Amino acid sequence: MVVAAVLGGCGNTDSWVDASAAQGWPAQYGDASNSSYTTTSGATKLFLQWTRSVKGSLAAGPALSSRGYLALNAQTPAGCSLMEWENNDKGRQRWCVRLVQGGGFGGPLIDNFDNLYLGQPGAILAFPVTQWTRWRQPVIGMPTTPRFLGGGQLLVSTHLGQVLVFDAHRGVAGGSLDLVDGVDPTDAIRGLADCAPAKSGCPAPAAPAFSAANGMVVVGVWQPGAPAAGLVGLRYHPGQTPPLTREWTSDAVSSGVIASPVLSANGSTVYVNSRDQRLWALNATDGKVKWSVPLGFLAQTPPAVTPQGLIVAGGGPDTKLAAFKDAGDHADPAWRRDDVTPLSTSGLAGTGVGYTVTAVPAADGAPGMSLLVFDPGSGHTLNTYPLPRATGFPVGMAIGSDRRVVACTSDGQVYGFAPAS
Repeated sequence: MVVAAVLGGCGNTDSWVDASAAQGWPAQYGDASNSSYTTTSGATKLFLQWTRSVKGSLAAGPALSSRGYLALNAQTPAGCSLMEWENNDKGRQRWCVRLVQGGGFGGPLIDNFDNLYLGQPGAILAFPVTQWTRWRQPVIGMPTTPRFLGGGQLLVSTHLGQVLVFDAHRGVAGGSLDLVDGVDPTDAIRGLADCAPAKSGCPAPAAPAFSAANGMVVVGVWQPGAPAAGLVGLRYHPGQTPPLTREWTSDAVSSGVIASPVLSANGSTVYVNSRDQRLWALNATDGKVKWSVPLGFLAQTPPAVTPQGLIVAGGGPDTKLAAFKDAGDHADPAWRRDDVTPLSTSGLAGTGVGYTVTAVPAADGAPGMSLLVFDPGSGHTLNTYPLPRATGFPVGMAIGSDRRVVACTSDGQVYGFAPAS
């Protein structure tokens, strides 16, 4: 009877083996909601510890595991393209492998066991801690940055509008949904050249947003014949068949959405930039507009959002560093820096520190870049650090659980910063 009582009190603990997002900065824009926010308290004082080149180009941001493993999906003329480095050991390379080229806009995802997930045209792949392929499954198109849904399930959305759910351990597909009609399933590379500039030939070039709070998935989709890209809302049903159902389609942002959507911490609101230089907030359950606010510039990257509803506008050429507070049915301006041109989405670390890559004039008159450390509450500069010989444009950053910061440029330069104290 004693043995029976003890056994009866033991619950199922199998969940510890479920793959989930790594602690740190597991993928481009941080978490599955694309918030570009981490609870890690950011360092206001940094120093540039190392720089390296991928010997090619980059079009997606880096991913960082809790162990400091740094993953990058490069496009290289020869040799390796997918690379994993040790961020806390001066960028020492752990391993690398060459993937099918053409899908550099899809970033890697790292799980809590340091496994890595990434797409190439026509397939989604998983790698263990070493470089050998763990599993590989065919898809229609090029996967954007994958996301975890919970319970060891992986969300994969391709540039041709196919959305799939996989078991992250075994690579078994649990269901799929096609958001775009008339796609040739045998032509995985169709429209890839349109993905970086977000043209109509690439229907879904940006990574989806997912909220575990309410199971909503939001994807930007440019349907054939439509004048601009709209949004599609899906509902995730764990353990059910099919696992995804279409809840709504919205063309409320009539000028067209740009870059990935972002979901609020409670999953109730979708934030997205538009081609008419506005920031929009939509209801995540039905796609109806809550509010929009003019930015006065074209933000080409997603906004960063805190759990408290502070929104730092996205970046790009000729932009300004600006923040708003979500007030429910409208947005209140929080602050604006007309003297700062953020070129990337900001990374927000805790309540008091933000990072972004800014444009600065170099001593010889040529444009340069710096990593700006700022106070998200006021916009005030806390510190600034030049990126030596930076060219191209920034493609993203990552904030590690050890408070290290990584910034990358399109020309393949990677900069590793460490806390100064």
